[in-house]
Amino acid sequence: MKQPTYTITIDNKDITSNFDKRLISMQITDNRGLDADTISIELDDSDGKLELPKRGVQISVSLGWVNDNVILQNIFTIDECEHSGTPDVLSIRGKSANLRDSLNEKREKSYSDTTLGAITEEIAKRHDLLFRIDKSIEHEHIAHIDQTNESDASFLTRLYNDFNAAVTLKNGMLIIFKKGLAKTVNGQDIPTTTITRKLGDQHRFAIADRNAYTGVKAYWIDYRQQKKQQTKATRKTKNKNNQTNKDENGVLVGADGNVKILRHTYASKQNAYRAARNEWYKLQRGASQFSITLAEGRPDIYPEMPTSVEGFKKEIDSTLWTITRCTHSLDTNSGYTTYVELEIKLEDDEKPKEENE
Repeated sequence: MKQPTYTITIDNKDITSNFDKRLISMQITDNRGLDADTISIELDDSDGKLELPKRGVQISVSLGWVNDNVILQNIFTIDECEHSGTPDVLSIRGKSANLRDSLNEKREKSYSDTTLGAITEEIAKRHDLLFRIDKSIEHEHIAHIDQTNESDASFLTRLYNDFNAAVTLKNGMLIIFKKGLAKTVNGQDIPTTTITRKLGDQHRFAIADRNAYTGVKAYWIDYRQQKKQQTKATRKTKNKNNQTNKDENGVLVGADGNVKILRHTYASKQNAYRAARNEWYKLQRGASQFSITLAEGRPDIYPEMPTSVEGFKKEIDSTLWTITRCTHSLDTNSGYTTYVELEIKLEDDEKPKEENE
């Protein structure tokens, strides 16, 4: 029978042996994007001999299996301690040490006639960070965008949301990648992993009608003409004659049908289209959701990894999934397990195309 193994280091001191007989549970959550990864540890303090660790100190954790080369590793900053009883339990909680405090400082800044890559480079230099960005969006033009009383972390997340992209910070490097496409920043495919039903304890699958909306519409104001305009992101469907449909506004790929309208009015056609496109991506990815608790923990999986599943209903097995969050748990009752949350992986024919080209 496989045996889990872990190490815990606080302030560069290995204290694993101190925890061996006290560890009640440990939970590590690996999130997508700039959502901080988190850790929660519960320790038996029935003898009252444990000291409360100081907040702000770093805790380094590794988790895996004995005689297995694959180990989950991360560094956290302790931000909360709790002592409860009886029986006495010391709880320690922390967040990923990668998310620097300076990234959360609010600032005022405007960017004009620039690109996503240039904005990212400026912010990365401001925080002494390296950066890597998906080549397919690096040169996207930004006419103007304001950062008003907003942190750089929040601004980057908002900026890249409109390009169906996410920002994460790993080992001192900002990494920007397209959501749900299972690609590295260099455009290479992330290897697909397989999860079979026999590996899981519990699962949950929910599905909505992916055809409920045939498109997304966003409005913008043309200040020169002072009137509302509109743009659409629609499903790549064709009419009976295998032709794209035309109207007076340009080219519409697909059918009007049931279109979702965004409430916000945008300052330019470009911004409106990006918002409509991003909402379309969200609708497609969120149409089905799947989660499973793996009876045997998987330290090798991580968010954005494409995943195929086997042994479930055909609607589940026939879908290619993308991991959005992994929660690794180690406790005295269940051992080492991993809870995995997944969404639909977008395929090329599910990407929207602009109506007016």
